[in-house]
Amino acid sequence: MSDRPVVTRIAPSPTGSMHIGTARTALFNWLYAKHTGGKFLLRIEDTDRERSTDAAVQVIFDGLDWLGLKPDAEPVFQFARADRHRAVVEEMLARGGAYRCYMTPDELEIEREAARAEGRVIRSPWRDRGAGNYDEGQPYVVRLKSPLEGETVIADQVKGQVTFQNKTLDDLILLRSDGSPTYNLAVVVDDHDMGITHVIRGDDHLNNAARQTLIYQAMDWEVPVWAHLPLIHGPDGTKLSKRHGAQAVSEFDDMGYLPEAMRNYLAKLGWGHGDDEIFSDAQAISWFDVKDVVGAPARLDWDKLNHLNNHYIRQAEPARLAKLVVGVHKSRDFPLHDGDDVIIERTVPLVRDGAKTMLELADATVFALKRRPLELPEKAKGLLTDETRGRLLRLRAHLDGQATWEVPTLEAALRGFAEAEGVGMGKFGPALRGVLSGGSPAPDLAGALVSLGKPESLGRLDDALSQPA
Repeated sequence: MSDRPVVTRIAPSPTGSMHIGTARTALFNWLYAKHTGGKFLLRIEDTDRERSTDAAVQVIFDGLDWLGLKPDAEPVFQFARADRHRAVVEEMLARGGAYRCYMTPDELEIEREAARAEGRVIRSPWRDRGAGNYDEGQPYVVRLKSPLEGETVIADQVKGQVTFQNKTLDDLILLRSDGSPTYNLAVVVDDHDMGITHVIRGDDHLNNAARQTLIYQAMDWEVPVWAHLPLIHGPDGTKLSKRHGAQAVSEFDDMGYLPEAMRNYLAKLGWGHGDDEIFSDAQAISWFDVKDVVGAPARLDWDKLNHLNNHYIRQAEPARLAKLVVGVHKSRDFPLHDGDDVIIERTVPLVRDGAKTMLELADATVFALKRRPLELPEKAKGLLTDETRGRLLRLRAHLDGQATWEVPTLEAALRGFAEAEGVGMGKFGPALRGVLSGGSPAPDLAGALVSLGKPESLGRLDDALSQPA
């Protein structure tokens, strides 16, 4: 390998949602490019014209954007490069590294059956024939003239050295009979023209690496460094599937995971730095080397993901979380009113410690968004005895006299009130919680008071105390 600057790429096909495995591959390519001071590029492999819609391409852009993995150049679209792919094949024909194969479908089937019976790969009789002996206009494919002897060695950064016997590698088709380029050809030409130095991708492409290496060699092009990543399995050790839950990046977004938590978590799926579980992007970039990726499949662990997400929720700016919470409420058609964004931003810091996802954080803000008069839950109604009503009335006056409406001062005010009454907090705390929360989950009493604000808190007390016993 030369000393060229590192250039990595992610090359998804726009045929559906962005899988979490693709997201991790993108992350590892991005990390390695940043670690080495290189470039991270994006190629859209859109040769499946029926499925490669604008909407499907946008899914890829949206997924990378949400993950925060910005390519260092405009994306390359593979389908638009078909003429370049065909031009390379013409050069390979001129070099003698490829040949036209005029086998008919019937002849191909006979050869396929013979190869199967003899335990070998398909070999076309046109491999060593001259250009004659065929009818003008007869359809043909162009095949790679693979070496019949020797070995093709893949020095893989993750799998180690993998050796393929050339006699087991068939003369793969480069151009189909309609003139369209095949996958392996297009990938090699695109990677070469994009200056890709390191191909970091899923290990389901390991066999392709041998065939693609032969194409590089046929063109006298420098072969990139290969690194094939193991698949991501479900918690039970089997291949990740719908029964394990979310698979697509968009689903993790919808479930309330933060992109920085996903980056941290995906980085840990098959790579790590000692015992470090939580690390910043800067640390990951500093530490990451593709050679440190483990060869065994990684397992999706929801508990670890939730733990990380909770950490990043607790670290995030309240204003940002508030906007995300507003988005969750709107997606649920929860009725929001003017000023609710201010209430949410005030509430978020007081309730986020226990939230594993943005959905849970949104749930924790519901109590503060309820409209007066609140319908008290039956449990709270049962607690509003005459004695408790009198005590809450005195507490209302005590709170009204508080000049500072902050958690520490309100905690002190509640303790001072309990001491003055000669009772424990249990004598009025549960009833006060029911009055303030309307039966929804809420933080501790001082936190609930701060979330609601002084006018709303006193108003909810007034509403409850004005209701008949």
